Amino acid sequence: MFGKSGKDTPEPEDRVTLPPLLGIRPGIYLAVLYGAALLTVLFFLLLYPGITKPGSLGIFSSEPEGAAVRIDGVTLGTTPCELFIPKGKHTVEMVLPGFGSHIQEAEIGGRIFGSKFFPSRRPLTGTLTSGNPLKALATEAASFARWSLAIEPTESWQIPQDLSEGVYRTGPALRSAGNLEEAERILETALGFASTRASLRDLLRAKFLLDNGGLSPSPLTLLGSLTDAAALLENTPGAASWLAEVLSGGGGAELAASAWHEKNSGPSPQAGAGRAQTAAEDTPSPLGPALNLEGLDFLFIPGGNLIRPGRRDLSIPSLWAASGELSLAAWEAFTAENPQWGADRREKLADGGLVREDYLLDPGFGAYPYPAAPGISWYAAAAYCAWLTEKLPPPLKDAGLIVRLPTEEEWEFAALHTAETPNGSFMGGLWEWCENTFVPLDFFSPNPAVLELIAGTDGEGPSGKFPLERSVRGGSWINVPGSINPETRASLPPDTSSPFVGFRPFIAPRSNGK
Repeated sequence: MFGKSGKDTPEPEDRVTLPPLLGIRPGIYLAVLYGAALLTVLFFLLLYPGITKPGSLGIFSSEPEGAAVRIDGVTLGTTPCELFIPKGKHTVEMVLPGFGSHIQEAEIGGRIFGSKFFPSRRPLTGTLTSGNPLKALATEAASFARWSLAIEPTESWQIPQDLSEGVYRTGPALRSAGNLEEAERILETALGFASTRASLRDLLRAKFLLDNGGLSPSPLTLLGSLTDAAALLENTPGAASWLAEVLSGGGGAELAASAWHEKNSGPSPQAGAGRAQTAAEDTPSPLGPALNLEGLDFLFIPGGNLIRPGRRDLSIPSLWAASGELSLAAWEAFTAENPQWGADRREKLADGGLVREDYLLDPGFGAYPYPAAPGISWYAAAAYCAWLTEKLPPPLKDAGLIVRLPTEEEWEFAALHTAETPNGSFMGGLWEWCENTFVPLDFFSPNPAVLELIAGTDGEGPSGKFPLERSVRGGSWINVPGSINPETRASLPPDTSSPFVGFRPFIAPRSNGK
């Protein structure tokens, strides 16, 4: 309201007076309430975590690094790492492929007060040793080979650097055991899987580390590693063209324009039509041009040279090739004597990693190339060939021949040879299994024994081995006509059972272990 002076007169302030509570004055019970609230907050911050979740923060480290950390059998991290461990007695295990496990019993304590902010810390270290560092490195090479079949990594998706990490872990042991030369062979074979920039980077890092015994390279060893790499590229036909393709978008254009590339490049070793050159002096078949074995017709293919652009000529021995893909009737003749491979054993075979769910299932497509046996895995095809070897006539057995799947080179040679004969055609209605482990860059001549070592490392395939993919050739009824030629390559895991894949037995000398 306005006073006589015409100025505002403030209203008197409202006052709130708290009544006593149970006879206790407000000043006292408010202080108690505030104190209780503060104590509650402090209790939940400083005591409650230690009471309800007692334990310590485990500080895990290992030599070498990268070991999986298992607590009571459960994998929880990879060294170096920090993991919470509940209070009590626990079994702590550190595991690294190819190395012996480090196992220890740990009595873990805890801190009640302030554990949320100042947890009890328990260092846990382990030294892992490898009785077979070559196998440990081969295990990482197997992982490297598997990742090589993936697409080029992006900023949001990367692949592990398994090969170089394997060299880092095993390098000192390899050097002390005098196994550096054998490890070099593993890297040379791994080169055949370096089909992306990421895998090439991993391989080069592995090479640099290996040449320095697993340690960081010195300028001298780095120069030696680069010299070795240059010599390998210099002596591999078509390698310059391949390297320019792999590095496309990342230095490939500069490499393609270099004088070195101009001098060493040739036709791409991954493309181009080849031809079969039969040796004029080749010994003819002692059994004539055709052979029937257990209902299968085989055609004699005289030996000669497989000639492909950008590749070294390859000598192919004389061999016999089935005239077509194996029929269901022929397969049933096999299972009659080997019931373990029958369709009624599909589930058991699948549990053993030998086939998949489509094993021997009729695809139910009118375009399927009947009467070919459907859904035969590589393992099943190899078993059939071993059985048929026992049925060979004496002249072929005495000549040291066996029934087996063809190598890629033998398959291509036979396909090119028959294509040159009147009305000749080798391309059937299914992709056909080959004996080879699939190597994307096979022009680098991978070492068969090393491939066998890599495929024999710990994995999830039959007998606990690592199942590297196997080569297939020829195309199938689902492919667009004209899109497949004798040089076309592809691969599949060996347990694959598919309506698009079959096989054609060959009678040939034992292969060199591919």
